[in-house]
Amino acid sequence: MHRIFLTLFFICCGAVSYNGLSAQGNLATGDKHPVPESDLWLTYSGSGGAGQGKHVVLIAAEQEYRCEQAMPMLAKMLSTHHGFDCTVLFSMNENGEVDPTLEAPFKDKAKRHSIPGLKYIADADCVIWLSRFMQLPDGQMKHFHDYFDSGKPLIALRTANHGFYGGKRYAVNGKAVSLREMLGGTFMGHHGGWHRESTRGIVVPKNKTHPILTGVTDIWGTSDVYRCHKDMDSFPDDCTALVMGQPLINLEQDAPANNKKEPLPVAWTKTWTGNKGLSSKIFHFTMGSAEDFENEGVRRLTVNAVYWGLGLVRQIKPDSSVEIIGDYKPLKPGFNYEKLGVKPRKPSFYK
Repeated sequence: MHRIFLTLFFICCGAVSYNGLSAQGNLATGDKHPVPESDLWLTYSGSGGAGQGKHVVLIAAEQEYRCEQAMPMLAKMLSTHHGFDCTVLFSMNENGEVDPTLEAPFKDKAKRHSIPGLKYIADADCVIWLSRFMQLPDGQMKHFHDYFDSGKPLIALRTANHGFYGGKRYAVNGKAVSLREMLGGTFMGHHGGWHRESTRGIVVPKNKTHPILTGVTDIWGTSDVYRCHKDMDSFPDDCTALVMGQPLINLEQDAPANNKKEPLPVAWTKTWTGNKGLSSKIFHFTMGSAEDFENEGVRRLTVNAVYWGLGLVRQIKPDSSVEIIGDYKPLKPGFNYEKLGVKPRKPSFYK
């Protein structure tokens, strides 16, 4: 009778849970997702785990590496396996469609891009950011700048180090700050062969015990190694290299190394202090195409970086799940959109 009474009590309170979810579909605590549902972005509610109560915003805003497929996949994995509430924001056209075909404003300096929902990064606990040559309205740029000052973690992937083109400049104490300075490096050219040579990640031996490398045994992807540093702009003293990228001779995982090209840093950490004097943990990973994320090591590095950035280091487990949920068939990278099957689509397509 006592058990029946308790069951009836919880039903009446709406608190019956199944696998951590309430009967209404929210977390068992009754918390709602911190961002309202919309046709302009995607939301994923955490289903219990170390990330419960934390909100991760993922920004998909580039034209080459199919992040519109990768970011929803990551969000689904982070919410289902790790309990984070996740929101995916996209670069969109005026028809309310996710549009990777919108060109960078190299020729049309008056052109502006748009990422609806950027205001929600103000209350995010962590941001995973992948953009490429976005020229955004000043109001949207301010949301980025405010986050850079927030003291909260930032995970910058692939093209984020050349994520903006023109627009309102970020400044600290009145001095303009480049993405190279904030992230610890910027795109200076393709060290590996562009769309011809893949990358094998090599863990830096002296830093192999870093929490982000927990459980990482294999790192490979079809994206090439970026050169982010040169003699006059060498690898910064305030950065810690975790992974070096060795160019391979082709796009096959078992391809030999291109021994004419030395390994260069592709993943590192640092801290950034903005206008409020607050220190943000930065993880910059210059891999991160949608195809790269088919590799378990690439996924695990990124997931571990979220935990590290949020101060959840003790919760990082070498065998935690980074399995992809559902079908994940990323399209090839590149700009030949018609041939590759890339076209504007509603956000719901990527859910």
